[in-house]
Amino acid sequence: MTVRTADAAPSSREGSSECLPGLVSTPGRPFGIYIHVPFCATRCGYCDFNTYTPGELGGANPDGYLAALRAELAMAAEELGSPPDVQTVFVGGGTPSLLGAAGLISVLDALRDHFVLADGAEVTTEANPESTSPEFFARLRAAGYTRISLGMQSAAPHVLATLDRVHSPGRAPAAAREAIAAGFDHVNIDLIYGTPGESDDDLVRSIDTAVDGGVDHISAYALTIEEGTAMGRRVRRGEITPTDDDVLARRYELADERLRAAGFEWYEVSNWSRADGECRHNMGYWDGGEWWGAGPGAHGYVGSTRWWNVKHPNAYAQSLEDRRLPVADFEQLDDVAMHTEDVMLRLRLRHGLSTDVLDDAERERARIAVDDGLLRAEADRLILTHRGRLLADAVVRDILD
Repeated sequence: MTVRTADAAPSSREGSSECLPGLVSTPGRPFGIYIHVPFCATRCGYCDFNTYTPGELGGANPDGYLAALRAELAMAAEELGSPPDVQTVFVGGGTPSLLGAAGLISVLDALRDHFVLADGAEVTTEANPESTSPEFFARLRAAGYTRISLGMQSAAPHVLATLDRVHSPGRAPAAAREAIAAGFDHVNIDLIYGTPGESDDDLVRSIDTAVDGGVDHISAYALTIEEGTAMGRRVRRGEITPTDDDVLARRYELADERLRAAGFEWYEVSNWSRADGECRHNMGYWDGGEWWGAGPGAHGYVGSTRWWNVKHPNAYAQSLEDRRLPVADFEQLDDVAMHTEDVMLRLRLRHGLSTDVLDDAERERARIAVDDGLLRAEADRLILTHRGRLLADAVVRDILD
């Protein structure tokens, strides 16, 4: 359930990759660590994440990756000086479960060597259902992982085939039940809707299958077809046709209706949970938190500085072998950029956006959105209506324009 946050707002300046400016975490803001595992057994046709199959690694391997990650975490703690306690950890990818239980335990041990986990810290890993087992979950739970996020995408075999997914439709809910039996209170399943060839019935079956797994959190994202992916090339050749926006809107409404009937409530535009099932790490992204991003291609954000690591595992490892942070570049956000991101991200949340953060002109434009039925005002907060959720990006643009 790795959240890929929206494109960066304009920044005051970009920096060189030689070093980061002095990073000072902000008291009172949640602090998390995101760890990127760049390995996948195969590449899904829609995926444009920073992942590598065995044939693309050029000699990089999990052991070398883990050694480099340990070095980065040591340097991260040194860079932060007196780092705050870590409230959330998210191991994403890629396919973290390809490291096996031993590898993921090593990741958590490396983090604990240099950072202090706060009492009650949330520790999540993503997993491909096919690379898990009851023993895998039991070992992770004993090691201190508290949350599992499983990629399912769909329960319809023909939809999985279009997405180039390799797991069987029934494996994700079975894996969810195994994780729950191992003691995990929080288990998420990821779904994708709007794949070419998917029907309304396919989506209903996928949601019902996920719910039957006993999970307390479901993420559902509209398929985005990116340039440079295998699916993007198929669209360009005319082999498949992207799903119409009106159909995507209907699918979103269908997902929301089905999930609410099953006892789930939305807390972010694309995320639903049962009571207390929200992902605290991802809430940090949306609600003003800070985090260190470790691993190839990972992004971090502390104070007003955002940075991103070099992408290829070999370049990442070489930088750390040379005792250099593996930073490709960074930017420092000015007040305007930080304000833009506050509005853009917080408005996506069920608890909405405080009107106190808006200037007079923005409050007037927000009032127009209320009159248009896209927002509702509750005390001093603005919250997306059901229709507003379908047009969330446009609502944000209108307020900030």
